[in-house]
Amino acid sequence: MPGQTLSAEAFVLEQRPPSDSFQGLTLFSPEHGLLRTLLRVPRRPSPHHVAPDLFDQVAGLFESSNQGRTWFVKEIRITRRHTAIGRSYEALLFASALAAVVVRNAGGEESRQPVALLLRSALEAFSAGVRPDVVYLKSLYRFARDEGYPVKQEWLPALDAADRAAAADLLNQPVAAQGQPPAVAARLRRSLENYLAANTEIVIP
Repeated sequence: MPGQTLSAEAFVLEQRPPSDSFQGLTLFSPEHGLLRTLLRVPRRPSPHHVAPDLFDQVAGLFESSNQGRTWFVKEIRITRRHTAIGRSYEALLFASALAAVVVRNAGGEESRQPVALLLRSALEAFSAGVRPDVVYLKSLYRFARDEGYPVKQEWLPALDAADRAAAADLLNQPVAAQGQPPAVAARLRRSLENYLAANTEIVIP
């Protein structure tokens, strides 16, 4: 039986340790959702070997012999890099946390385009180096809202007046204009994560 082939654009959200000459990558495609892929690693260094990094946007050709459970990379090229994320520990931490949320909670076909738009804007913001803690909070809120959960109707009203005002500021103002202290953003992030864990099917890694 011939294997399936797939052409896709995607975000690199997870890297797994190389084994048996393959590098494992978890990709998110706006058209196909999560793709578990294996990229062959050359035994000798080669200038022609393309090694995608975390948070890269890529376009590739993939082949599967097990009904799409695993895809082997036939061709791949990098279309956008976000190398600045790796220069900041905080940006790397929060970008990895958002990627883990997407990997563990990838929904159905109707969710793919909103998630792709979220990833595109969030990775650009993480790359810009402005308040990664706020970028993550805004992104997690948007992810839950786009999945249909009533965060605006339930989570926000349950906050006390001071935190409700701070949350409105954090969620509605541009990241670069934020004046809320990191401790406030951290408290609201934990509150939102606790709400999602208790009231939704979203898994917070």
